[in-house]
Amino acid sequence: MLFDHCAQCQRCCHVDEGYPPLEVSLTQIETKQHGRICIENTCTHLGPAGCELGEDKPLSCKLYPLSFEPESRTFHFDVECPLKVRYFEQLKDPASQASEHLFQMVTAVRQLEKLDTEFLKNNYAIDADYFELEPLPIIAQVSF
Repeated sequence: MLFDHCAQCQRCCHVDEGYPPLEVSLTQIETKQHGRICIENTCTHLGPAGCELGEDKPLSCKLYPLSFEPESRTFHFDVECPLKVRYFEQLKDPASQASEHLFQMVTAVRQLEKLDTEFLKNNYAIDADYFELEPLPIIAQVSF
């Protein structure tokens, strides 16, 4: 399973010492539900098996290791995520977990382009500032 490694790695749920806290961007609905989520060292919602929020996990967290750039309408990937090689390889197979993840994120982004464009702008700004991003391979770029 592609994302099984995430519960062990937990890179996206930690802030290394010496770095500023990571403000998790939330949609308007998530803000009403969670208020605010800021990772100082380790996310307070991180348990031994991964995120304890379940279905209430913020979209920005579900999106990771992807980031959506609203201006160019393209997806990018955090190059430091250990899943990068496997994720890119799986994108060649439309039935893979990576392809399913990308499809779910495309669907969510399309809804947010109508309902919450501020979230998309803020989320990308945070991601671009915090992570080293590279565009997804051409085979994975989705037409909007």
